[in-house]
This record gives sequence, C-alpha cells and structure tokens, in this order.
Amino acid sequence: MTPEQLAESVRQKFPNVVTAACVTAGSATVTVKKQGVKGFCSSLRSDPAFSFNILMDLFAVDYKEWEEKDARFEVVYNLFSLKHNHRLFVKAAVTEEDSAVDSVVPIWPAANWFEREVWDLMGVRFNGHPDLRRLLMYEGFEGHPLRKDYPVNKRQPLVGPLN
Repeated sequence: MTPEQLAESVRQKFPNVVTAACVTAGSATVTVKKQGVKGFCSSLRSDPAFSFNILMDLFAVDYKEWEEKDARFEVVYNLFSLKHNHRLFVKAAVTEEDSAVDSVVPIWPAANWFEREVWDLMGVRFNGHPDLRRLLMYEGFEGHPLRKDYPVNKRQPLVGPLN
C-alpha cells in the first residue's frame, strides 16, 4: 500500500475522527480531533487492515507564532506496522487553554515515557496517564522549557542534595 493509499484508507475508515489526510515527505499523515485520539489509536492497532503495533515516537510541537494554526500545540504520534511495513503520522491539535489529550499508554506501553517527556518539556497533559510526573527536569522546576514563550534567562529555584 502506498502512503497515498494508506492516508486515504484511514480517512475513509474513520470519517468522524479524521479531519485531514495527506502525504508529507513520503509519509502518510492524518490530522484527528483530539477527543477521539484514544479510540482512534486503539482501532489502528487492532484493525487487521492497519495493524499499527509499534508506537515509534510521540512528541509535541509549539506553534505559538504561526498565524495559520488555530491551536498552539500539536501532539504527533509516529506509528509503524510490522505486518504491513507502513508508517503513519497522526496529529492532534491541542489548544493552550485546554492543553490535554487522552493517554495512549493502555494501547502502547512505550507511550509512558514519551508522554512524560511531552508533559515535562511542553506542558501538554495526558488524561489517564498512570504516572504523569517530570522526567527530565527536577520536581521543583517551574514551567516547561521547550515552550516558545519560556523565558531564556529565568532563574529556577535551587535544590539541595537529596538525603
């Protein structure tokens, strides 16, 4: 199946969730409503026509200065099917006011650390995550350092040695 056929097949199979489908840089990409992410991803994993059994990566993008974007953030899922040898990027727009999306840890356990990293560095929450706490920054760290509006010269509280 070509990337074009894959994108179109996913769009036709899930018309209520998928808002756009295209091929970008040779990879199939679909944009979905954030409210349907968990069910959509579960279907992509269990449906024999797709069999996306591997979550290769999960990350977020901050579009703070982009006028053509309605939402500030986008959570991107990089899925791969060993059975069919195809890749799909799934994007979900997340607004700054409601910067949360459902966790996909029950579908792909590898999402645990990916979601924690996105929460820690970008501030996007994952509803239903089993252990959503900082991963790279220390617990007393204030803010999310990969956001475009994070002050570069911000002083963080000092932490002492752990006892």
